Amino acid sequence: MNRVSIRPEMLRWARRRSGKDLDELTHRFPRLQLWEKGESFPTLKQLESFAKATYTPVGFLFLDEPPPERIPIPDFRTVGGRIVAQPSPNLLETIYLCQQRQAWYREFARSIGQKPLPFVGSAGLDDPVETTAEKMRQALHFDLDARRDCPTWTEALREFIRQADALGVLVMVSGVYLNNTHRKLDPQEFRGIAMADDLAPLVFINGADSKAAQMFTLAHELAHIWLGQSALSDSDPSVASGSDVEVWCNHVAAELLAPLEVVAEELRPGQPLETEAQRLARRFKVSSLVMLRRIYDTGRVPYTQFQRAYDAELERLKKQPKGSGGDFYLTQAARVSKRFARALVASTLEGQTLYRDALQMLGISKVKTFQKLGRSLGYST
Repeated sequence: MNRVSIRPEMLRWARRRSGKDLDELTHRFPRLQLWEKGESFPTLKQLESFAKATYTPVGFLFLDEPPPERIPIPDFRTVGGRIVAQPSPNLLETIYLCQQRQAWYREFARSIGQKPLPFVGSAGLDDPVETTAEKMRQALHFDLDARRDCPTWTEALREFIRQADALGVLVMVSGVYLNNTHRKLDPQEFRGIAMADDLAPLVFINGADSKAAQMFTLAHELAHIWLGQSALSDSDPSVASGSDVEVWCNHVAAELLAPLEVVAEELRPGQPLETEAQRLARRFKVSSLVMLRRIYDTGRVPYTQFQRAYDAELERLKKQPKGSGGDFYLTQAARVSKRFARALVASTLEGQTLYRDALQMLGISKVKTFQKLGRSLGYST
């Protein structure tokens, strides 16, 4: 049986890059440890299976050393104040997929004569945060009282996404790569992506995060769109230093969701900080972390008290289970953006886009599934 001579360090690199541990992969590839030591070599079929299991282009494994993998948009993520060095395959492929979808939609928008969207790039870092947030609120028809009346964070987030979609933003929300539930996206690696374009502005939200956290991420990424700057972000509401762009977007997002003046008016003096944070988080439909930050911004609590409460709440939230499931076709439309899905279905049914390309961008394999998706969006297929 012919075997392929592969440098052991490339196999080790692919394993580490995938985020899978040695025991997990050894169960599937019993001789992996021997391959990694150079004491044995895989067959071509085994190598192809290993590449698929580690989400690695098989050609990479024939290189002498790992290729540089750079994120194609500005990266503002930090961990402990430091830039995140190595992106995961799930993150990289999510960005590439967003770029593909955006490029398709840009051409579609041109084909139907869509005019450039005036809000993209309409703001600058020197613009007052309050002014920008108010302009965004008006453009989105963002009603604070209406959001207060939403029964759940899920309903409030759905309405926020609908408002952004109506304005012309492609809002994609998913906690997995394509529809592969085995390839979960890690909120600790990234929370959101913004891709500025005056015809096809795109926002991707990591759906593995909580609904309340997704609300802030959407607001933060929309602030990037208003700046006209693409970005990969962690959108941490506690961040008040570092990149000027991230700090500005955080401040705008917080002011959009929970205007400081309104928060100050509704804050009840003499109440425990944690109790007020939970109460106002329900009122504004934001996360308790965002609300802790907003209460601190009013100047009514010292930094040390805020930081203790913030750290404790962060630990509590990490232990909460995340919801999952739901109707596949509603979920699918949300994952790719309803605006994008409607355009793609219409273009495909009209013969302008190949079914092969449409299925690939949607992450589905059957035409029957595509047709059911079309019907769920109101198209006769």
